[in-house]
Parts: sequence; C-alpha cells; structure tokens
Amino acid sequence: MSSGEPARRLVAEAVGTALLLAAVVGSGIMAERLAGGNVAVALLANTLATAGALVALILAFGPISGAHFNPVVTLALASRNALPWEAVPGYLAVQVAGAVPGVWLAHVMFGLPVLQFSSHARAGFGQLVGEFTATFALLSVIWSCTRHHPHATPYAVAAIIAAGYWFTSSTSFANPAVTMARAFSDTFAGIRPADVPGFIVAQLLGAFAATFLFAWFRRALERVQVD
Repeated sequence: MSSGEPARRLVAEAVGTALLLAAVVGSGIMAERLAGGNVAVALLANTLATAGALVALILAFGPISGAHFNPVVTLALASRNALPWEAVPGYLAVQVAGAVPGVWLAHVMFGLPVLQFSSHARAGFGQLVGEFTATFALLSVIWSCTRHHPHATPYAVAAIIAAGYWFTSSTSFANPAVTMARAFSDTFAGIRPADVPGFIVAQLLGAFAATFLFAWFRRALERVQVD
C-alpha cells in the first residue's frame, strides 16, 4: 500500500458523502418548489434523484474507497473483518465531515441560508421502527449482493433505498451521517435535531441485526458446502 493510498480513500469517501447529501437535500428543495404542494410528487422526485445519485456515486467512488458513505456500513464491514478496524475512525470522521458541507452546498445552490436547523419533526415509535427496518434492509442487501452479485450491488443499494422512501414510515434515512447532516437543513429532507439520536440508535440496531443474520446464513451455507 502506497503512503498516499489511505489519504485518497478518505478524500474519496468525504467527497462522495458530500455529493450524496447535496443530491438528497438539493433534490428535496427542487422537488418541493416544483411540486406545488403535492407532497407525494415531491417525495417521488426526491426518491428518483437520490437513487440515481447513489448508483452513480457508488460506481464512481467504489473502486477508491469502497463508497460506504455510511458509518453503519463501515462498522458492519469492520465487524466482519472486511475492513481493518484501524481504518474505521478515519472513515467515520470523513463521512460526517463530508455530509454537512454537502448540505451547505445544496443551500448555496438554491439561495438558502447556509446555516440553519431543521424543524421537521420525525418522532414516535413508528418512525424508529421504520429506521430499524430501512437499515436492516440496506445491510441485508449489501451483505448478500457483495457476496453473490457484486456487480449488481450499486443498483441493489439504490433500489432498496428508493423503495424505503416509500415503504418505511421514516422515508429511509438508514445512515447516521446523513441523519446528522440533515438536521442542519430546514427543508423537505430535514430532521429535527431532537429526533436524531433515536434515529441513529435504530440504525445501529438494524445494521447489527442484519449483520448477525447474514453471518449466520453464511455459516450455514459453508457447513452445507463442506458436507
């Protein structure tokens, strides 16, 4: 490994995360402005833009950093020895550090105040269950596709996030860095700061549950193959 490789990975992870947040928040602002008060149309536009950005960004940055853009993905990979634990702090730091400027970039593009806090309430047990489910589904897709369909992983990740925008009550944040950054945007995609801790706990639990389940699946498959 060259001396510059870790730095390149971290820069790629930061830039990719920033662009993802710019896409999520920026498309939310554009969608709300153009939808004429129709929340369903705004959510659909936000969904399509986010899914498209995810595919493109994973394909672009995946060969460099792995394109996690998500602390729970980083932690899950490290827990299965797919990423060295010594790399984890750097990844987590740049994911958060990249996410917030991505939100600010969206604000600048659309002529909004850069510094703001969301007033968009996302509270209640149902929302937390939604975040658990969204993150469980995301990690399930990642674990299965990276093992059995690696070339399809970017498309599968985008698909499950797009679906989660509609089948979960929380609209599928499924990402602590995204959740924290969206607290700094009082726009369509925002989340009230007071609701952030509950979302992050639910995301961690969902990621842990999926990682445990697919580790069990893998051991069972390995026993069958040996027999």
